Amino acid sequence: MGHIGSSVARVATAFGLKVIFYSPTGKSTCTEYERVSFDELLAESDFLSLHCPLSDITRGLINYDALKKMKPTAILINVARGPVVVDEDLYRALCENLIAGAGLDVTGTEPMKELNPLSRFMDSNRLIITPHNAWATVEARNRVVTETYENIAAFLRGEERNCCI
Repeated sequence: MGHIGSSVARVATAFGLKVIFYSPTGKSTCTEYERVSFDELLAESDFLSLHCPLSDITRGLINYDALKKMKPTAILINVARGPVVVDEDLYRALCENLIAGAGLDVTGTEPMKELNPLSRFMDSNRLIITPHNAWATVEARNRVVTETYENIAAFLRGEERNCCI
């Protein structure tokens, strides 16, 4: 469980929710919350909140087969990366009432294309899509400014910083 997931888990616990989690890589060292299999996570979660990075392991993780394993009263929340959820499969699951609803701040492509089937789902009591704007917090903006300053200063000193080659 990463930093964001852990922060969400602490808030959920404060509200009296039981927190369980699944580690797609199997490398999580978190012992504060119960780690379960993917199938257990799907079957037991009332709220499934996604906070994972996009990788070959997580791309399409939440597909139609996964959605069929969820409770019909479950809510899916994707604040990770859009392609973790297969938009077409989520649309189908919502239409078939396999889950109660979804809250998304990302979709498979950003910005969402008009052809995305989720744009046709008109029940705002069951599907809410908001802009992905986690970067807009004061803390995130301060970090962007600080990191930009540090990168410029390093460049002027002739040093490499935050380079991906």
